[in-house]
Amino acid sequence: MSQYAMVIDLDRCVGCHACAIACRAEWKVPTEEGYRRNWVKRIGPEKTPYGISYTFFPGLCNHCDHPVCVDVCPVDPEERTFTDFRTGKKTRMEIKATYKDPFTGAVLIAKERCIGCGACVEACPYHARYLDETLDEPKADKCTFCYERLAHGEEPACVKTCIADARIFGDLSDRNSRVYKLVHKEGAKRLESDVVKIGPNVYWKGKKKDLHALFKNYAPRERTWEEVDNMSRRGFLAGLARKTSLKG
Repeated sequence: MSQYAMVIDLDRCVGCHACAIACRAEWKVPTEEGYRRNWVKRIGPEKTPYGISYTFFPGLCNHCDHPVCVDVCPVDPEERTFTDFRTGKKTRMEIKATYKDPFTGAVLIAKERCIGCGACVEACPYHARYLDETLDEPKADKCTFCYERLAHGEEPACVKTCIADARIFGDLSDRNSRVYKLVHKEGAKRLESDVVKIGPNVYWKGKKKDLHALFKNYAPRERTWEEVDNMSRRGFLAGLARKTSLKG
């Protein structure tokens, strides 16, 4: 299986927010506070063991190898057929409302199956999901690596729009890809503390002082299985309550 990934170069990011604006325009993300698939946050100036850091945190869903958002989804699994848009190969697998695409590794949401419980939003250690409550029936939303654009041979909107070439996107399983070389030969790092087991697929490169500040401020912690189980239970009850209120 391929695994699409992104490398973000902190040395090149100028904090212009073009990526976040392009994402919002491409996917019609609500303008209200708290709704975003993609963001840019300022870090610093702050002291680190390697000097004063002043940088930016362009963030998005990390499209993890073992996404906890899939684990907590309370929707009953349903079998579906998936097609590789590059080769036409097909496969069948069971999915909940949120799932990992078998051919690209992108973590996606089947909106028609989402019950709007918010369990996945709460579970994400990167705070990369939101519940769109501007809809008549609220649904979870997040970055999809612009899956629909990929299927048409285009880059994600944030990558295409970046004026500084700070976002590098490609197939991590392709040894000739730029992302593979950045990760395996130039040592781009994951934004993680103790979440290594879920395997995030967004990587970072930059000066030691800036990486230190980034990880210090934004590296998440892994949820315990008890927390995950509680989220799933709360999600099921919330979804049931929402469905009942809509029918009423």
